[in-house]
Amino acid sequence: MENQPLPPNNPNASPSVVGAAAPEPFAPSAPGSVPLNTGAPLSSAHMYAPTTNKKHYTVILTILLILVSAVAILFVWLYIQKYSEWQTARNDVDTQIDAAVAMARAETTTKMEEEFAEREKYPYRNFAGPADYGSLGFEYPQTWSVYVAKDAINGGDYEAYLNPVEVLPVSHSTINALRVTIKDAAFETTLRQYENLVKNGRVTLSTRNVGGTLANLYIGDLPNGIRGAMAAFKLRDKTVMIQTDAELFIDEFYKILDTVTFVN
Repeated sequence: MENQPLPPNNPNASPSVVGAAAPEPFAPSAPGSVPLNTGAPLSSAHMYAPTTNKKHYTVILTILLILVSAVAILFVWLYIQKYSEWQTARNDVDTQIDAAVAMARAETTTKMEEEFAEREKYPYRNFAGPADYGSLGFEYPQTWSVYVAKDAINGGDYEAYLNPVEVLPVSHSTINALRVTIKDAAFETTLRQYENLVKNGRVTLSTRNVGGTLANLYIGDLPNGIRGAMAAFKLRDKTVMIQTDAELFIDEFYKILDTVTFVN
């Protein structure tokens, strides 16, 4: 048997490990894993890869949160705008409805008052002039009072005044709803001053059927500073003048003319 050569004399070698089997190398690590206990220093890629990935995830999450927040804020803003527009439109509609209701109530109240006033006038009363002067007659509201200033019993002119509730003190310039005059004078002579008013443009002249006869109708600035309307027509040898002293009573004035009767 040949002698085996001795290993080199190593003073630091431990006797217990002399002749021990050499350690087997580590099996290859799984892809992407970091080998452990190899004794080799770690590369920079291995040392910083996880931290870099976390930073990337954080940035992406932050961006997503910002986008979601922006979208949410936009939706909230749009909702507030739409709600504000809807509220404004609703307020406008409510205002229009309230105004329409108030107007309808006012119109209804006015109509009821007018209807009540019309009902108060009924039944109409009958006015009767002197028999010697053709028994002039017509209908007038029962809420009006009558005052006969001149009864023409002894001849001359006949004068009567009518007004709601009570007749105001009579004069040439006093305003009453209606005045009735039967002039003991010819038609042409009585209306001469009105011809001048027509020429001056202060009144307008037209004709109207009154009691079956044709009457002159004067509207505008009448004598004595009165603005109203007057109808005049012949009755036998006299002249009948029916006048309203105010435009307020013009409708009643026309109604009265439609009911005039007389004996010619």
